[in-house]
Amino acid sequence: MDSLKPFRIGIIGAGANTITRHIPGFQQIENVTITTVCNRSEESSQRVADKFGIERISKNWKEVVSADDVDAVLIGTWPYLHAEASIAALDAGKHVLTEARMARNVAEAQAMLEASKRNSGLVSQIVAAPMSFDFDKTVIGLLESGVIGDLREICVTHTGAQYADSMAAHGWRQDSEFSGYNIISMGIYYEIILRWLKKEPAKVFASGAVFTKERLADGGCRKVQIEIPESISMVAIYPDETRLVGHFSGIENGTPRNEIRLNGSKGSLRLDFGNEILWKRQNFSNGGMLWHSSTGSPNEVEVAIAEGARRGWQVEADFVKSIREGLPVELTSFEDGLRYMKFTEAVYLSSKEGGGWKPLE
Repeated sequence: MDSLKPFRIGIIGAGANTITRHIPGFQQIENVTITTVCNRSEESSQRVADKFGIERISKNWKEVVSADDVDAVLIGTWPYLHAEASIAALDAGKHVLTEARMARNVAEAQAMLEASKRNSGLVSQIVAAPMSFDFDKTVIGLLESGVIGDLREICVTHTGAQYADSMAAHGWRQDSEFSGYNIISMGIYYEIILRWLKKEPAKVFASGAVFTKERLADGGCRKVQIEIPESISMVAIYPDETRLVGHFSGIENGTPRNEIRLNGSKGSLRLDFGNEILWKRQNFSNGGMLWHSSTGSPNEVEVAIAEGARRGWQVEADFVKSIREGLPVELTSFEDGLRYMKFTEAVYLSSKEGGGWKPLE
């Protein structure tokens, strides 16, 4: 597609990320126009249209997919609609950018990938996990350089207190109808690990818990059974025996924890998301004795991130560029989305069934 040719976007779902990221992102690109928006109600659709100068609203998402003046569709809804809307849009000849998580389960993700393959001339992209954008290139370079030696273990920790209050109302992320098998932030962090390592575990074991079995919904008018874990721990084993250890919790009061550690035979890396700092620590030996105590071993040192290595948020620009220049999707393709959904589902099922190893097939 000619880079100067006008390009038209239709919006399905205008929640927080769509309003703060996607709509402004598209409107900053030359010759890109958002022609219609459809949110959960006509009133909310009109508010978004008025705020951003979008020429019209659509009464339902199928109107967006079938519109003649829409070349591509952004799907900004919760995961429950990602598969149905993506498949319909692709089969209608529209490019697709869908919000993460890819889908509710593997079956939906597989159907989305099949739709993208039978419409191979169209771009199919998932909004990528953004927290590591400014660090991805540096981390991948350090791993490939061998600076920490053979990778032995990846430890991921992300905690918060969003579910600590048992009196708090339920949200869509706790509703399996809307969210499927997605658990807290686990899939987001696994996507980052997949991006860095470019390999997948052979099997996974998980244990999770729901501490508040019911929560009030619809302004306290009804109770909803909670099935998605509020806290989960898991271990995954790669074919080369590298271990991935993760703990994700929504019940941890106090200071939240948010980091990924990469432990190797020669040193380690630690990405501190809370402070947005990448740390490195080397192992040093003294006559065959490894210094590992706080008094004998040097402290972590901050890794300087070259300005050119900081990627920042480019989701909308990447999507339009792939369409206009015929470039393959890197962040994130439907193929990679299916990979992280397979991991997510294996973790969920292992936890649901009371533990036990689940293979990733």
